[in-house]
Amino acid sequence: MTIDPIRPLRFAEGALEILDQTLLPGEERWLRLTTPAEVIAAIRRLAVRGAPAIGVAGAYAVALAAGSKAEVRAAAPAIASARPTAVNLRWAVERMLGVLEGAPEPPRDLLLAEAHRIRDEDEACCRAIGRHGAALLGRTSRVLTHCNAGSLATAGYGTALGVVYAAVEAGKRVAVFADETRPLLQGARLTAWELARAGIEVTVLPDAAAASLLRAGRIDAVVVGADRIAANGDVANKVGTYPLALLAREHSVPFYVAAPRSTIDRRCPEGGSIPIEERSGSEVTEGFGVRTAPAGVYVYSPAFDVTPAKLVRALITEVGVLSPVTLAGIARTLG
Repeated sequence: MTIDPIRPLRFAEGALEILDQTLLPGEERWLRLTTPAEVIAAIRRLAVRGAPAIGVAGAYAVALAAGSKAEVRAAAPAIASARPTAVNLRWAVERMLGVLEGAPEPPRDLLLAEAHRIRDEDEACCRAIGRHGAALLGRTSRVLTHCNAGSLATAGYGTALGVVYAAVEAGKRVAVFADETRPLLQGARLTAWELARAGIEVTVLPDAAAASLLRAGRIDAVVVGADRIAANGDVANKVGTYPLALLAREHSVPFYVAAPRSTIDRRCPEGGSIPIEERSGSEVTEGFGVRTAPAGVYVYSPAFDVTPAKLVRALITEVGVLSPVTLAGIARTLG
């Protein structure tokens, strides 16, 4: 079986076009973005999301600002800070600024070429992650995942779901259990949509049902993505990931994190140093336009949580599988 991945970002006729993920699965609508401000707005409202994908989007936002070098330098800080937790965004903007130094005026052509390279490298990287991770799965595997770390979260193919796709392409039989991922249901809306599109068996479950599923022995591996990995291996991912890691340890199920090396932040020593984005309380109390809590209540809504490295059985990157996940091992992975 060959997987035809979704590619949620494309550049055409001077504009970045993105598949608006806030409308899935009900509607497939492409947005045409022509300014850095439009890309920033799309990132903030999750029309494009997933650490690798917003890194690619950020690179194109820099290129769209490239009427002059001065315009790029002025726009870069706002682009890099559009979402604070996913380090790929800052990484991509810094890489683009590195190219800017040797660019002619106007620098757009050179920066656009670099953005294309970042996009193409991301898909190649995800395919390598998939190949390495697929070796960790048995001939028949039941995989539990959280949020969406598939094609939609990258330039194409995916990280955690890239492992699933590569295993299926290698002839393995994989069934996926997808947490619905409250409050915005990325698992139910996005992961289930792209797996069903690919013809892979998928079961959606309430986040709170994962414990019972693991206890019943119905999961062979938990595979998730990451938005930032600290230098010691602590992992920030969509809120709800940390409880899964604790449950996996309790029930002796391997917990794997799949992410490119660009998601590792060598400047961040440990998980407590990772900035955790807090989302609007309305996403909890009035999700999708329906009020589900009384007006005026307080809301605690972090977008991410941090899983300690000791709970991660292995980190799957484009250069191989790291296990155990340690400070020294991370340093070797980064070269």
